Amino acid sequence: MDKNELASLREPMPMPNPAFPIKIHPPRRERFEIGETLFSHHWHDHIEFLYFAAGSATIECGSVPYEFQAGDLCVVNSNELHYGIARSKDLSYYAMIVDITLLHSQSEDAVERKFISPITQRRMLFRNRIGKDEQFTDCMMAIYAELEREEAGFELAVKSHLYKLLALLVRGQEATMRNAVEYNSRIKELERLAPVFHEIDNRYKEQLTVQELADLVGLSRYHFSRLFKQLTDKTLVEYINLVRINKSESLLRDGRLTISEVALQTGFNDIYYFSRMFKKLKKMPPSEWRGLSR
Repeated sequence: MDKNELASLREPMPMPNPAFPIKIHPPRRERFEIGETLFSHHWHDHIEFLYFAAGSATIECGSVPYEFQAGDLCVVNSNELHYGIARSKDLSYYAMIVDITLLHSQSEDAVERKFISPITQRRMLFRNRIGKDEQFTDCMMAIYAELEREEAGFELAVKSHLYKLLALLVRGQEATMRNAVEYNSRIKELERLAPVFHEIDNRYKEQLTVQELADLVGLSRYHFSRLFKQLTDKTLVEYINLVRINKSESLLRDGRLTISEVALQTGFNDIYYFSRMFKKLKKMPPSEWRGLSR
């Protein structure tokens, strides 16, 4: 499969230090707009932790939306499609991305066999939403502080906190095991539809049909629709509308186009349908979004 096609769905995850693959993005300083897209649908090989310091957000993991408040933690498993939107202006969150091979051991001890290998092989899955828990918060903030200061031995400290974090997940967060057959099937499905996501992202303004996209990946209309719904929890029309509405955010914020022009620029021929879809997905009409952005 063409690497560019895979890249349209799989987000590359460059690390500041490839020899020590972990990074944390601190909260941004600018305020969010209610309904603003935090990140569009994507997936990556690494496990990701989102710690919400303030405000609220909706994060969709797999095909299930979860609501998060200050103090909550979101765990995005490896190879899991995820998508997020802000639910408050004061939203503030840390994003930690970890390549669990960082904890890999050359010796086949009990830790490696029972935990690290299943996680790196994407066979152990964790619950996505974790309510307020000081132990998780302390681990995340300790890792962030160590990576910021980079004092002597910070690598040892980071790894020790990661081990503790995984232990907390294994003990209390209903870790489930996924067999190799199921994992391989999931990866094949994601990779098979990668060209579809790439096509939608490039041609979202056009009237794409189920048949056209099904032909792109060699599936019948029925099997394509079933697989697409299974992976995104949305029909093709719902997904394309979501992409278009997300694209409209920056145009509305910019303010140089009228709302009718924004609708046309993002593939909507009917301003009333655009407004209805925007309000449905962003919980406010586009005019209000524009006003708040200003």
